[in-house]
Formats: sequence, structure tokens, C-alpha cells
Amino acid sequence: MSTFPAGQVRLSPGPIQARFELNKHYVMSLSNANLLRNFYLEAGLWSYSGNGGTTAASTTSMDSPDQWHWGWESPTCELRGHIMGHWLSAAARIYAQTEDMLVKAKADHIVNELAKCQEANGGEWLAAFPETYMHRIANGKYVWAPHYTIHKLLMGLYEMYSIAGNGQALEIMKGIAAWFYRWTTKFSGEQMADLLDLETGGMLETWADLYGITGNEQHLELIRRYDRRRFFDALLAGEDVLTNKHANTQIPEILGAAKAFEVTGEVRYREIVEAFWKCAVTDRSYVCTGAGDDAELWMPAGEMSSRMGVGQEHCVNYNMMRLAHTLLRWSGDAAYGDYWERRFYNGVLAHQHGENGRISYFLGMGAGSRKNWGSETGHFWCCHGTLMQANAAYEPMIVMEEQAGLAVCQWIPATVHFKRGEAKLSLQLEQDGQYGLHPLSGWSVTGMTAITKVNIPPIPRHRPDAFIYKLTLTTNQETEFTLKLRLPWWVREGASITVNGVQETGLFAPSFFYEIHRVWSSGDIVCVELPKTLVTESLPDRPDVVAFMDGPIVLAGLVDEERTLFGIQEEPGSMLTVDRERNHSWWNQGYYRTIGQERGIRFIPLFEVKDEAYTVYFPVSAKRLSPTSIETAVRS
Repeated sequence: MSTFPAGQVRLSPGPIQARFELNKHYVMSLSNANLLRNFYLEAGLWSYSGNGGTTAASTTSMDSPDQWHWGWESPTCELRGHIMGHWLSAAARIYAQTEDMLVKAKADHIVNELAKCQEANGGEWLAAFPETYMHRIANGKYVWAPHYTIHKLLMGLYEMYSIAGNGQALEIMKGIAAWFYRWTTKFSGEQMADLLDLETGGMLETWADLYGITGNEQHLELIRRYDRRRFFDALLAGEDVLTNKHANTQIPEILGAAKAFEVTGEVRYREIVEAFWKCAVTDRSYVCTGAGDDAELWMPAGEMSSRMGVGQEHCVNYNMMRLAHTLLRWSGDAAYGDYWERRFYNGVLAHQHGENGRISYFLGMGAGSRKNWGSETGHFWCCHGTLMQANAAYEPMIVMEEQAGLAVCQWIPATVHFKRGEAKLSLQLEQDGQYGLHPLSGWSVTGMTAITKVNIPPIPRHRPDAFIYKLTLTTNQETEFTLKLRLPWWVREGASITVNGVQETGLFAPSFFYEIHRVWSSGDIVCVELPKTLVTESLPDRPDVVAFMDGPIVLAGLVDEERTLFGIQEEPGSMLTVDRERNHSWWNQGYYRTIGQERGIRFIPLFEVKDEAYTVYFPVSAKRLSPTSIETAVRS
């Protein structure tokens, strides 16, 4: 499979697009002067001109420091400058999705100012901190992750070039690469390995990105020098080199190996990626959100019940989604799409405040957890940056292309325009507003129409236990190709697919791509019904401790302590029943309450939790409730 060029898949109006717009508003709210301040300071270019511009070298400023960026972007923080790369990446993707020229103009201006800073630094070096940081780590003195920070800048510049078409960004990258080529030339293999044992972020991925564009032998040599053999060789040997290691140190390095495979064709790099997935996911298992990390560290394989504290980190969540996307492209295995979906609903959406867009660095899994929201300009954690990126990049995974046709990988409303031979086509993916609303709650015109008119099909009597989608094809000529549809891991018996009203009769298996090969005409409609149900998922090492899931959605009990629930573990309906199912013109998906318990608890989707205390995992007692008592509790 291959990803469509950025912007070719467009989000449709609805709750997911609203999240995208919330992020866009935040990205555009960050001023040029604040984003560039530390780069200007390092280059000796900062001064106040009344509009954020620059003049001759000066260290004075007349604007109020309370308006500056602080936290990890403070001029006194060694990690300063990391947010610039995230911002550029997000801006490039937002522009591709919206074609908003204000976004493009702002991002292009910032790249131009970075070029001025690079020139003032001598034409190669560019960072928000001095070159001496690199010399210090070479001499064995600690600095907080300068490689990591520069990688973020390079990543943003690469996407400004590859997605937003800014040629100046590529020239800046080449200058930075020249500095690093010369700096690393003096190190022996052992010295370089010692440097790579520090947090290098995705430097390997950046050099592979650059080599893929230029074919320059120096850029290939940088791939060789940033090949972290100590880590990679251990993975290939089947060792668990992850437990209790800093999780987000490892994943960007693996993404680098993935890109190195794609630009060099060396199979060893692909084997490294696959060995990592086996170690990090397959053998390790994960909690209900998909996370195998807690408090930034990999948890021991299959032993997670004692780590239900701080919670998953958003950077890990986002980068594991990127890795799942890569492996899906390589393999076509629907399981990687399932993993991405689990991380999307219970990671990207759950880490973001649904009203103001703020970020929660961690997402706790323990009893009585709370989301700790960062401020707009006072924190700038690493997760602050990956949240900007993640919420600007929903669409690459929705629909992908392959030689035989198209694959719908995620059920997120969108439209893709594409060509096959001489034919021009578009495929629109919609969700029935009365069957899930995607399934985020929100006002909908469809729902409003359904409750005001009587001459249309009635809405369901109660909240549907299915998501229903419609795919409409438009084309200027009949075209033969295969349409593949991912049937998620959570789909239950009774799934249905029709083409122009005619029922498909193939195998509807969970975690599977269903294929429809035919000659398609304009106006062809495919309807997909995906039944779901409430299920429990146990902790890997505590089968008696469960989380509740409604389709792909993790539920959070609004309680600030651990509570034992009494019921039949395999029958979650013995413990929970539907709650507050309808709200004006939409269904409240994922709303439940306990039945037959000593004290009641309400459950809502984890991604809807804002400031409430919540609990995800609950011990379940073997005590069996009689059907009569369950029925009585439901009626009450």
C-alpha cells in the first residue's frame, strides 16, 4: 500500500474535522516572534521593531516577557527550539489539508527567517542553542538531548519542503547536514556509538529523508554513521532491550530504520523494524488503549498491573501510530490498522482537551487518574509538539492506494480524489449520523432533520449497536479496480456490505480486509454496517481486572478510587447498562452506568474526560448475579 500525497484525502465536516480545526486555531495563534525568539538570540539577530521583525544584532527586547514562550521553550531550557520543528510539520500538513494561504504565508515567512539565522551563524549551523552543546556531549558532558531537538527542526523543514513545497527549507537542511557530516567525521565507530546512546531522536530518519531527495553520498554516509548498531543488533538477536528503557527514545530510531530501508533497500533495516514491533507490541502486549509504556518507560512484557500509575505518554502514542502506518503499508495486514485505530481514539483524541485543545502529557490508567492539562504557552512539553502534529495528520491512514485499487483503512469521514489510467475518480466516505456520528458526540444537521420531519425513515428506537458507513464513487468513466475495506477487530457477527443494494456474500471476519473487485461506475454506492458490542479486556497479568470497551472506544468510570464490580466478566451487560443514550440530535456513544452494584458509577468515553477523576480498570468478583436480579437492576 502507499499513502496518497498530503492533501489528496480531505476530511469531511464533522466532529473529527472540528478537532482538526481546533488544532489549526492553536497552531496559528503562536506568534512568529515567539517561535523564532531563541533562534534570533542564538544568531544575534533579536531586536524589537514593533512587529516582530529583526534589525541589526541586539540582545534587547521591549515586549513583555509574560507574553513569551516558557517551559521547555524558555531561553534557559536546553531543549529550547524543539517546538519549531513540530510547528513547521503541523503547518505544512494543515496547509495541504486546507489550502489556507495564510498558513502557508506564515510558515514560509518563518522558514525565511530561519535561513537568515543560519546565514548569521556561518551558513550551516542552525539551532536555538549554540554549537557548544554538541561539543559538550562529545566530551562526555551532559546536555539535555540536543540531537533530539535538532531532529525536530530537520523534520519540520523536511515536511515544509516535501508537503508545502518550500525549496528554501531543503537548502537549510543541506546546510545543517554539512555541519553534521563534518562534525561526525572526527569520531571513531566506538565514539559515535557512545554518542548514539544518548537521545538522538529521529536523526537517522532525517538523514534518510534527505538522502531520498538528494542521492548525495554524504547524506548516505550520515545514515551509516547514525545507524545505532548497539540497539539494532540486540533487537535482531531477539533480546528484550526495551523493558524499563525510555520508550520515546527507541521509536524514532526505529522509524529511522524504516525510512533507511525505503531509501536504501537494505533488508536489514526492515528486519530491525519487524524485530522491534515483536519486542514492543507482539511479545509485550499492551493495555486497553494500546500502550505498552507507563511514565515514559516500557513496561515488562505481560506484567503491567503494577504499572497503572502515571500512564501512557502522547509522544509514544503518536510515534507508535506512525510505525503502525508504516507496517501496514509494507504488509497490508489489517492488524496494524486496528492498532492505529485503538491508539487514535484512546490516545490522540484522549490526550487533547475537546474544548480548548490543550494537551495532557500523560494519560493515566490507574484508579482515580486525572488529566493534567498544559497551558497554551507556559509548558511546551515534547507531547505539546506531537499533539500539534497528530491533530494535523489524521488523513494519511484513512484511504491508501495500491496497484490493484484502493484500501479504506480507517472509518473516518473523508473524500479522496484519485486517478486510474485516464479515469478521474473520487470516493466519499460518510457515516450515518444516526449510527454513531463517528462516534464523537456533536450536533448534526442530519440528526436535527430526523427529529423534526415525519416523512423520512424513522431513527432507531434506541442507541444503535452498529456503525454504518456509505461510500459513494464518482468517476468520468467506468473503471475496473479492487476496493478493500478494513473490518475492525471489534466487529461482531452480523456485519453487512452491500453494493448498490445487493448484499455481498463473502467472509466478514474481524481484523480483515474485505475485497470487492468490479467495474465501477459513477454513482455506485457501497454501504457497510459494522456491529459492535460492549466487551471487557483484561490486564495481561490480571485476568480478573478488566477495562470496558464499546467498539474501539475505551470507557472511563467517573470514580476517584478503585471499585470492585460484581458480575459475570464475560458478560459486561451484567455490570453495565446503556445510560443517557440520546442528546438532542445525536446518540451518546459509549455512555453507560453500573447495575446491581453497591454504589453506582457512570461511564463515558475516555476521550470525553476533561477534568473529572476517572478509573479505567476494575476488579471483577466471581459472584454471579441471577438473571432476575440483573433484570430488576436494569428496570430500576
